[in-house]
Amino acid sequence: MKYFYNPPIILHKIFSDFRWSTSNGKILLTFDDGPNPGTTEIILEKLSDENIKALFFCVGDNAQKYPELVNQIKDESHTFGNHTFNHKILNQVSDDEKDSQISSVNKLFIEQFGISLKYFRPSHGKFQLSTQSLMKKHNLKNVMWSLLTYDYKNDLSIVKFATEKYLKYNSIIVLHDSNKSKNIISDSISFISEEVRRRGYQFGEAEECLN
Repeated sequence: MKYFYNPPIILHKIFSDFRWSTSNGKILLTFDDGPNPGTTEIILEKLSDENIKALFFCVGDNAQKYPELVNQIKDESHTFGNHTFNHKILNQVSDDEKDSQISSVNKLFIEQFGISLKYFRPSHGKFQLSTQSLMKKHNLKNVMWSLLTYDYKNDLSIVKFATEKYLKYNSIIVLHDSNKSKNIISDSISFISEEVRRRGYQFGEAEECLN
């Protein structure tokens, strides 16, 4: 059961270049799949209320469709990461397509938003040995996680279970900026925030947590 929420240590050792937890003993909150109208706004409001700076792994196609949401995230001083252009699973596409899925997002953020991306997370969390060389080629750091909340199942009780059982002082937590999690995302952030502070942990920002 544990490995569904927290990846096994053997993966940490094989893929030692990837980030599986924070380096400074603080909690890093991350959001995959956005920006997404109707959800991003809820997330940003709650993060502001809780005084948390998060890392948003954006799908390039969504960023291109909703630039106003990207700018809103940027204006509120959150950090961005690359989550491929079309949310494709890299293991299932050609080498040329892998390059395109990554490079097109980097290019979009530079040209349209003036942001140089440093971080990457593969779609659906699926990667392979060649992902390590891809990261070097595109000068990105692959950021995985140590706590998957399953918020996309739209069941707050699962988020609470995962958080209570597997939250650690150096956790990288995954939530989703999507319609699947929209109905519970505000309560999920609130619960995680309460649990982090109840345990005496602190939230950190991407730059300090992933150095």
